[in-house]
Amino acid sequence: MTTLAPDRPDVPTRPRREWWIPASLLALTLVPVAAGVFRVAELAAGEADAADQRFFDSPLPVVVHVIGACIYTVLGAFQLMPSFRARRPRWHRWSGRVLVPAGLAAALSGLWMTLWYPLPAHDNEALMVSRLVFGSVMVAGLALGVLAIRRRDVRAHQRWMARAYAVAQGAGTQAIVLGPMVLLVDDPGGNLKAAGMTVAWVINLVVAEWLVRCSQARSGQSRRRV
Repeated sequence: MTTLAPDRPDVPTRPRREWWIPASLLALTLVPVAAGVFRVAELAAGEADAADQRFFDSPLPVVVHVIGACIYTVLGAFQLMPSFRARRPRWHRWSGRVLVPAGLAAALSGLWMTLWYPLPAHDNEALMVSRLVFGSVMVAGLALGVLAIRRRDVRAHQRWMARAYAVAQGAGTQAIVLGPMVLLVDDPGGNLKAAGMTVAWVINLVVAEWLVRCSQARSGQSRRRV
């Protein structure tokens, strides 16, 4: 008589395989979070220079942007881990109630600064347009994600929230993309900076779309097996 060894469930091992997602996102957000904290510290100390005078003339949008972005990018890193969401649905729902206002605060304050702060000498209209476009994508993603979950459309909710988070993580990827440019060109401004920042946002959106589609495909396969 032969005995069949029971199938080993893959659920316990999946969380370990998926921890690379929040770990990578937290690493990506390290530089912009540190820069944001430094900027707020500068405002608190009143240490202004000519290039940053616009922040000191109207500091509230900067503070709102930094606080909102830090909360959103750090806490939101765990929302893209499928097994974590599945094992802690209440945490997912309640953290979402914090993440959406934080994300909107970051996006809307960023749009306000883009529209109303004087344009720095090393920026141009192309960069301004890029910031407005992707900032609007983030706001739309958050709004459409909330509307989708109210309709109980989980798949659409996941996709829109992932897109909004991808835009929010743009600063981290921009540091990676623009870093080599700084080595080659002392101050990559104008169209070069605009192109680098736009490419970074596009990369994030593509990766977020891939992650969500892979997660949803695995979820659909699991339901079919059951």
